[in-house]
Amino acid sequence: MPSIDTFAARTDLTVGDQNYQIFRIDRVHGHERLPFSLKILLENLLRTEDGTNITEGHIRALGAWDPKAAPSVEIQFTPARVIMQDFTGVPCIVDLATMREAVAELGGDATKINPLAPAELVIDHSVIVDYFGRPDAFTRNVEREYERNRERYQFLRWGQTAFDEFKVVPPGTGIVHQVNIEHLARVVMTRDGLAYPDTCVGTDSHTTMENGIGVLGWGVGGIEAEAAMLGQPISMLIPRVVGFKLTGELPAGATATDLVLTVTEMLRDHGVVGKFVEFYGEGVSSVPLANRATIGNMSPEFGSTCAIFPVDDETISYLRLTGRDEEQLALVEAYAKAQGMWHDPANEPVYSEYLELDLSTVVPSIAGPKRPQDRIALSAAKATWRHDVSDYVAEGDEVGKESFPASDAPAQTISERPHRPTPLVLENGTQTELDHGSVVIAAITSCTNTSNPYVMIGAALLAKNAVDKGLSSKPWVKTSLAPGSQVVTGYFERAGLTPYLDKLGFNLVGYGCTTCIGNSGPLPPAVSKAVNDADLAVTSVLSGNRNFEGRINPDVKMNYLASPPLVVAYALAGSMDFDFETEALGADADGKPVFLTDIWPSVEEITTVVNSSIGREMFTKDYANVFEGDERWKALPIPTGNTFEWEADSTYVRKAPYFDGMPAEPAPVSDISGARVLAKLGDSVTTDHISPAGAIKADSPAGKYLKDNGVEPGDFNSYGSRRGNHEVMIRGTFANIRLRNQIAPGTEGGFTRDFTQADAPVATIYDAAQNYAANEVPLVVLSGKEYGSGSSRDWAAKGTSLLGVKAVIAESYERIHRSNLIGMGVLPLQYPDGLSAEKLELDGTEVFDISGITELADGIPQTVRVTASKEDSDQTVHFDAVVRIDTPGEADYYRHGGILHYVLRSLISNK
Repeated sequence: MPSIDTFAARTDLTVGDQNYQIFRIDRVHGHERLPFSLKILLENLLRTEDGTNITEGHIRALGAWDPKAAPSVEIQFTPARVIMQDFTGVPCIVDLATMREAVAELGGDATKINPLAPAELVIDHSVIVDYFGRPDAFTRNVEREYERNRERYQFLRWGQTAFDEFKVVPPGTGIVHQVNIEHLARVVMTRDGLAYPDTCVGTDSHTTMENGIGVLGWGVGGIEAEAAMLGQPISMLIPRVVGFKLTGELPAGATATDLVLTVTEMLRDHGVVGKFVEFYGEGVSSVPLANRATIGNMSPEFGSTCAIFPVDDETISYLRLTGRDEEQLALVEAYAKAQGMWHDPANEPVYSEYLELDLSTVVPSIAGPKRPQDRIALSAAKATWRHDVSDYVAEGDEVGKESFPASDAPAQTISERPHRPTPLVLENGTQTELDHGSVVIAAITSCTNTSNPYVMIGAALLAKNAVDKGLSSKPWVKTSLAPGSQVVTGYFERAGLTPYLDKLGFNLVGYGCTTCIGNSGPLPPAVSKAVNDADLAVTSVLSGNRNFEGRINPDVKMNYLASPPLVVAYALAGSMDFDFETEALGADADGKPVFLTDIWPSVEEITTVVNSSIGREMFTKDYANVFEGDERWKALPIPTGNTFEWEADSTYVRKAPYFDGMPAEPAPVSDISGARVLAKLGDSVTTDHISPAGAIKADSPAGKYLKDNGVEPGDFNSYGSRRGNHEVMIRGTFANIRLRNQIAPGTEGGFTRDFTQADAPVATIYDAAQNYAANEVPLVVLSGKEYGSGSSRDWAAKGTSLLGVKAVIAESYERIHRSNLIGMGVLPLQYPDGLSAEKLELDGTEVFDISGITELADGIPQTVRVTASKEDSDQTVHFDAVVRIDTPGEADYYRHGGILHYVLRSLISNK
């Protein structure tokens, strides 16, 4: 719908021989003082003003933004495009295919279910590191990927033909966020003669990587992305914006990874959940685009909605390097300058809050063992590991009292450490031993770092120097290299560095997310057996952004994030119980000890290789036919038709159940009575804990379902790859192997107590939920702080809803998961400030009644009344829980039972 243009903002912009229409933000009073990110939002409102959802009042409110005020004004943001990866994209397309059938059943036009803006999906999450440390690892892993995922890929190929404006980047191309910034992102969009900022939401939380090139966007749940694809604007409050000033330059020895771990620690400590973060100051110009993208990528780890850099000369240089045409570059620069969106260090915008970092103070760092914000200076890594390992070994007597407690105890130098030397004979006959702290996975992986040529070349040069000194990776380390695009291996080859990485076992295993998403693949059988027989607290080191419990590998208890060069260094060391400053990695040919400083490449050396080995033609060549795919992809048969023909025996793709029996009008909003607690959890419960992405255990409800349907354990694949099948995903909800449900003490994994049975025995969460459903008992979940942090995983909300959970009561929420819960009709409630389940003496055995929800029928109550009744006494606990439905738009979604139901009914009413 064209803008009604109350402010007469539509005007011409001529760039070279081209003329474009733009909506000028300088027509709105107050625009000049707005941060870069809010200027983009202002243009978005001007361009989409319709007098109903987006009004003159909304536009004036944004122009008059009060940086110090608490967010209170709702606006509707309309992203220009949507980007997906396959783990989250397959269920999105399943939902759209199901919606087509639902529209037809309700008498509407099925083809109305169609993306109204560009939607692109990059298949990058399905390659698993089955083969490693061998020349044919990439080929073998891709073959195995197609064997496992043929059904899913055929379904996506159908979607590419059935839906307009939907394109798929086939497997083996790269990681979604790197492909996005290197090729798909436009920075300035053009459509029907109109030029406007490229804004993009994605079904992966690390969509924020695009913030590094000045594209405003963030991760959303799949259900919200589907609504955006169908033209539904995203309801949000005008946010607070944190200005993060950068000064100085990174010192020698410090990498972009060290910088981003420092930024993550600072912003998580400051508190930025629900806020925008924007970088400014003289130091911005000294931050290479690759480093900006690395920082933007980690926005979910520090909790902000976005972490954006404004457009400047560095942006244009990067766009030129990555193959964008000169006409596009001219448009981006002209548009940014015309709209006051070009970075001027001398013109400091007004911000809500301020932080500052002198880049020269950044030191080499890692983060772990289970949260990305827990930064550790490399110099303190050994002592910190010795402190933390007590939580993971039998010798520790404080294990298991809470689920996911925050690790805030200070690290200290500990002279003793737990030892359990365990003999190991590898497949090739090598005799060695493992112990607590052994590094069994060293993976250069993930979009965060593999997009950054400085850290990647740094890793390759360190490998070269190590090989030249006669060093090798320890034999028990599973090493892997999974770049974010084919350009990376291209510049490794051009620089002559590939043989050195191969020599240390860092052979190419695939172009995909791999280890960071939980696709590390199994450890070698002998290593796995030794780890499990001795219950060893072994470790992984990965150049990723996520190290949550149970995510990386089921055999590995402690996980650390590190720069690619440090990943190589830890493969050489073989243990976290290692001090790089004082301990030698080995000896050279003359018997002289070799320390990390002896092989660490200089900044000058890295820069020289980067400048000589990376060229524009590499990007234009590798992305020339990005949507075509290889012969395997082209050979996949394509189903036809506007609606999908579901296969009754498919274990990958099944018709979603959300619209079964859905009436044309929503049922009245009702209170909750007689609810039981399905899970009582502690702090920092991530979406990985709620809906794991990795391996499926054979004895789990999901594993039993697959075996009952003729799938052998070797073909289980992963939870992430099975997201197109709700039967697997319901059974996998709360099935993380490290989950500790406090109402089932002494258990670890997806267990609870079933209060429909005498004596409330321990049962799997899925089985108990089925019994509760049969007895028409609603369910609630209790949790602590930061509930739902981590990935923008819609199945964490979908599974919660399908298990019968009607409400979640937590101390605080991460932004995306709270939104996803509402999108699935689950009510997010928050304890009053200062209260928690523990302070209210709730143990999860109570029966819950929640009244006042009915007020949501025509408004948003601030609180609802919660009554928790103890069964074994007359005692009851009463408190007023805060309703975390934050906008009228979210209230509409909840009244309809979810965002997709709302959109579907809207389409039917407009048929």
